[in-house]
Amino acid sequence: MLDTFLSVIKPVCSTEPTVDDNASPKGIKISATEVVPAMDALYRNPATYFDMLSCITGIDNGIQAATMEVVYNLYSIPFHHHLMIKVVLPRDHAEVDSVSHLWKTANWHEREIFDMYGIQFKNHPDLRRILMPADWEGHPLRKDYKHQDYYRDIKVAY
Repeated sequence: MLDTFLSVIKPVCSTEPTVDDNASPKGIKISATEVVPAMDALYRNPATYFDMLSCITGIDNGIQAATMEVVYNLYSIPFHHHLMIKVVLPRDHAEVDSVSHLWKTANWHEREIFDMYGIQFKNHPDLRRILMPADWEGHPLRKDYKHQDYYRDIKVAY
């Protein structure tokens, strides 16, 4: 099945998508600039029809790796296909296009990743914090996160 998925997204990608053999189940790695065309192709193609975005996950690989990842888990209800798409981003410029225009569930997933990791989703209709207060400093799931000693003059105890 992975070959079918690759054949659908290769024509819309300017850089070669690769199979992520470390993932379980295996997934496909694509460039951040090709997220929207690749996802659109997987959604609209009658042979794949990934009509459901199950989850989007943010990953901070740490300061030494200098990368972050966004992992998309797609599901096709009529075909019972699962697919993982991974995008690796530079840590100092973690930005990828939003897919909320394809799957409405991406709206809150992307907001949560933005809130917790600071990854920017370009063209998101309402990219703002969803879990933390609007004036919170930093992104708590980043590996270099330093918690605040005080928040609104209240000691933050850990």
